[in-house]
Amino acid sequence: MKRFNLYIMMFFQYLMYAVWWVPLAAYLTNMDVASAQKALILSSMAIGCIASPIIGMLADRYFPGQKVLFVLNVLNSLFLFWAANTSNPDLLFINLLFTMLFYMPTWGLASAIAMAHSPAEDFPKIRVFGSVGWVASGLFSVVVTKLFHLDFDGTNLPFYFGACTGLVAALFNLTLPDTPPAGKGKKGSLIDAFGLGTVQLMKERNFALFIVFSFLSMIPFAMYFSYFSEFLLNIKTQYITVTMNWGVLAEMGFMLLIPVTIKKFGLRKVMMLGLFALVVRYVALYLGGVVNQQWLFYIGILVHGLIFGFFYVGGQIYIDKKTPDELKAQAQGFIFLVTFGLGLLAGNLIDGEIIRLFHDNSTGVRIYDWDSIWGLTSIFSIVLLFTFILFFKNEKVEPIQ
Repeated sequence: MKRFNLYIMMFFQYLMYAVWWVPLAAYLTNMDVASAQKALILSSMAIGCIASPIIGMLADRYFPGQKVLFVLNVLNSLFLFWAANTSNPDLLFINLLFTMLFYMPTWGLASAIAMAHSPAEDFPKIRVFGSVGWVASGLFSVVVTKLFHLDFDGTNLPFYFGACTGLVAALFNLTLPDTPPAGKGKKGSLIDAFGLGTVQLMKERNFALFIVFSFLSMIPFAMYFSYFSEFLLNIKTQYITVTMNWGVLAEMGFMLLIPVTIKKFGLRKVMMLGLFALVVRYVALYLGGVVNQQWLFYIGILVHGLIFGFFYVGGQIYIDKKTPDELKAQAQGFIFLVTFGLGLLAGNLIDGEIIRLFHDNSTGVRIYDWDSIWGLTSIFSIVLLFTFILFFKNEKVEPIQ
């Protein structure tokens, strides 16, 4: 029963987010939001990650994890209801910023709760239900479009669906197994609040390199994660959410392979494979445009699970194994700050500028040079893979003292 509750927790935690985040860039494009402001709004997720180590510290030191998760999901839902009724881009940014300050810490917190009640190696078997939730989010767009004959992608409706799902998730959080703070009684500090306790572990070379590569990987990753719905809108794709969810559907299978692959090849090679898949994605998107073969675009979509599962979920397992018990929730929050916080923020701003440079709207019709955009991203991904292979050494993974 405990394991079942963890499955449902993951399912709702990612469903409530994917339903509105995936089509967000398309919605902003339909609102005629300027490129710089669009990048800023899309970066609300990244900025929200700043709160992740702080929330992790609260769960490590003071409050049961499941109760913290309940409060965060309720607050997130309230702000999503507000977002659904906001048409001013400036107000939408402020609204989504608060939404993400409450939502983004839930990724690390949910991971810490799951790992507190199961071996770290089994975490992918629980996390895969987050992928199931992500895929299920695409059903909302199909149901609304087919049954109610309403537009879904590119509208404000996804915010309503995310808010309602968040409230259901919050109520279910109260049924989760008790996860008391492992560091209860230890005094909290600013070092803990900003995840700097984890930073102290960067005295070990390999751990420090892992943090650096995790940050850099988000620059190419963000081109797909934040802007791919804009690409699909530009090539007139119907059911944007459903199309992107093919990648998360494949992720479910890849996620289940992680424990077996780690056991056979080790964490280093698993993360290498994730970065190799990143290269495959952008080369496929580049070639798809150059040779005018759109089926290649689906390769770029389908390897999403391999990228996310093997590099980022593999990285969460690496973090869990390298940190002492009293820092685990904080450390999970810190890695999300580094990746989907600072890394995604840098990626959104850099990628947004790249799209601006290879985009022309002077005639009133949006014209993109996607071949150049995907080509540049491919080159960065290739460099990242080879530097990771050269500098990140194989090691016996155990807690840093």
